[in-house]
Amino acid sequence: MSEDIELKGLDFTLTGLNSNVSNPARVIAVVNQKGGVGKTTSTINLGAALGAEGKRVLLVDFDPQGALSVGLGIHIADNRPTLFQLIMAEQDIDFDDVVIKNVSTNLDLLPCDINLAKAEMLLVSEVGREQRLAAVLAPHLGKYDFVLIDCQPSLGLLTVNALAAANGVIIPVECEYFALRGVKLLVDSIKIVQGRVNPKLQIDGVLATMYDPRTYHQKEVLARIKDAFKGQLFKTPITRTIKFPDAQVQGRPLIEIEPKHSGATQYQSVARELLARLA
Repeated sequence: MSEDIELKGLDFTLTGLNSNVSNPARVIAVVNQKGGVGKTTSTINLGAALGAEGKRVLLVDFDPQGALSVGLGIHIADNRPTLFQLIMAEQDIDFDDVVIKNVSTNLDLLPCDINLAKAEMLLVSEVGREQRLAAVLAPHLGKYDFVLIDCQPSLGLLTVNALAAANGVIIPVECEYFALRGVKLLVDSIKIVQGRVNPKLQIDGVLATMYDPRTYHQKEVLARIKDAFKGQLFKTPITRTIKFPDAQVQGRPLIEIEPKHSGATQYQSVARELLARLA
């Protein structure tokens, strides 16, 4: 690599992961400001893997592109309420009007559509704008073991809302040099939210995605990620496969379609490692 990237000192402690004792659900934001690194794929398939382990999971589509909803076979009709109405606290809409039950085994979904993009502009002048998502989720955390938030590829107000609502963060990192460059900016942003808005926020794990073990470049990037994040990198990288987009076209997690496929079993391994860390 011709240019060095300083990632030392970015490790967060993994202690205190059960600091949210009063609420059974662990809220995890799946975040990276770079697009195309596998956030939505990881949210769907990690959620499904946790569901297969018997955990009750709520998936939150917090990206106005709505890829998480579409990837689970949900296409929002014009008159259907979505997360946008909840975030904007429209009085005639409540959680049960929006949540879609049992989109997969033990999985519920809070869907969104492009209207969520308006929330970032509308909330700018609002008091407590960083806490809107936390306020939506808080009364319902007792129903779930995990809440996974699929964030948009930016560090704007919606992502800050997700980080403010979360106990932990999972960072999917594509095993490519230019994907690695943005990780320091992301971790710096997480530290700012931790210091100013949400002191309980932790990094629950870093997930290597789109990994091709046949190339030296990707092996080198994976080694750099492992060195930078110490024990926070999940032991199982997610390899690149066409099966993930194929599954999303069908609107189902890969574990439902081909449970023995390597992609499905890799997310099962990540889910079990996450559970072991939180235990």
